[in-house]
Amino acid sequence: MNRRAFLATGGLGLAGTLAGCSFGNGGRRTDTADSDVAVETVAEGLESPWSITPLPDSSQLLVTERVGRVTLVDRESGTVTAVDGTPDVYASGQGGMLDSTLHPEYPDEPWVYLTYSGANDSGESATHLGRGRLDVAAARFETFEQLHVAEPFVDDDGHFGSRVVFGPDGLVYMTVGDRQFKDFGPDHVAQDTTNELGTTLRLTRTGEVPDSNPFVDEQSVVDSIFSYGHRNAQGMTVHPETGAIWQAEFGEQDGDEINILEAGANYGWPIADEGCTYGEGDPIGVSHADRDDVVAPVYSWPCGSGGFPPSGATFYTGDAFPDWQGDLFVGGLASQYLARFTVDGQAVEEASGLLEGREWRIRDVVVEPDSGHLLVIVDSPDAPLVRLRPA
Repeated sequence: MNRRAFLATGGLGLAGTLAGCSFGNGGRRTDTADSDVAVETVAEGLESPWSITPLPDSSQLLVTERVGRVTLVDRESGTVTAVDGTPDVYASGQGGMLDSTLHPEYPDEPWVYLTYSGANDSGESATHLGRGRLDVAAARFETFEQLHVAEPFVDDDGHFGSRVVFGPDGLVYMTVGDRQFKDFGPDHVAQDTTNELGTTLRLTRTGEVPDSNPFVDEQSVVDSIFSYGHRNAQGMTVHPETGAIWQAEFGEQDGDEINILEAGANYGWPIADEGCTYGEGDPIGVSHADRDDVVAPVYSWPCGSGGFPPSGATFYTGDAFPDWQGDLFVGGLASQYLARFTVDGQAVEEASGLLEGREWRIRDVVVEPDSGHLLVIVDSPDAPLVRLRPA
């Protein structure tokens, strides 16, 4: 059974726990409170949106659209305004305009950080990081500067990774995918630390390498790398209490993961993985528990579970839903629902699913300022941005 058919059946009820890794079971415990959630449309007509970034002390949201646009969306009126001065992007396959985040001192420092795919003269592509000074009133970037390019450039249109957040240390954390390399052995690019593919990078606000990075003293390792052994992390958020960086990462067939980052750690892909190959369903590497040199996910969808394909993620910190305080929300793409996880330290359990039955590929989710409602965008050529609030 393929992933899509499996998801349509609701899963096979597989579950297990191994070396701190919780395995998903393909189904969910649905709390009765979740039926009291109302869904209302904030804006419509977005073209393949990828990220939502609320602007503080404002009704404006910054929304990226993979086709190459950055837009301002007024969450009160629903007005959508294109932002001028954006960089040229390589909008092909999974690439384009991707994630965004704000300078920690925004709006005093009105920098908006963008990740996007860009191409070289040979038509090869790479994940880029840049920043622009945003003039909200004029809906334009006054200046825009490229800060970093994750090398090498690759002749492929997939797995750009591309979530970006500021950590509690004030540094930039940026995910880079493995660009779909299929050599599932120890020579895979995600295990080769002489390149930046299949990694999380840590950079300063101006795109330089911090002296505190874990590999700055190792000549055989690219010094921008904070962690490696990742396949394609498209969700990343900061725990509001611990400050730890949490990631949601795509597996191959199943094998999707939720990870907590550790400096210098190897997360296993593809020498240690809980997923399997497309079509044949063969194991990829060994289980994380069979190696002591890798870090296991805190939650995983193992081979045969149907997977989840996780995208944007956020911890709930609002007051509108008191029972959700501290829970982790992760958007599901092929699974087409928004998952809520309870979190107790590193113990993670899927509690319920929201927005099911709408055939929405959930790309990103954030907590709305002031109201504590959830804002969600859908991955579609003609997509809505919706608000989840108490009914």
